[in-house]
Amino acid sequence: MILKVARIGFPSLRTPSQPVPVEAIKTHDFQKLIDDMVETMHEYSGVGLAAPQVHLPIQLAVLEVENHPRYPEMPRVPLTVLINPVVTILDGGKVDDWEGCLSIPDLRGRVPRYKHLRVAALDREGTPIEIVATDFHARVIQHETDHLKGEVYLDRMPDLKSLGFMQELQRFVFNK
Repeated sequence: MILKVARIGFPSLRTPSQPVPVEAIKTHDFQKLIDDMVETMHEYSGVGLAAPQVHLPIQLAVLEVENHPRYPEMPRVPLTVLINPVVTILDGGKVDDWEGCLSIPDLRGRVPRYKHLRVAALDREGTPIEIVATDFHARVIQHETDHLKGEVYLDRMPDLKSLGFMQELQRFVFNK
């Protein structure tokens, strides 16, 4: 089922999320939520979706990059479910790049993100996993885990002058 995506201003986007109890993970309702979030992410051509974006302040995010129309040049990121993720930065260097968000439709801005990180979480079965990610994969993880802290990419932008509507950026910035 496609879920309604909260837009900036909805309280769940600014509310720190609560951990998911381990005993809840294997329940039918929680597994259906994961499936619905994946379906919603695909429907809206996202590369990630966090539970606060579907009005739920819990520590759950899904991500995937595979033959993505908006990011055809990006390396593949397999479908990943992150429950109660903890991010550890492995390299303090940051890279600026463009970001958008399903909860802030039609806008993009340049955001500095760490290039290299490790995330420890539970997968959809409740099994502990660890992923080391770099570049775009690391950016997506940081973007989604920010949602779990009640933050959005706008909060990370040191200069709002790069913020723009996608249609205008395509006309005047990206296609120059």
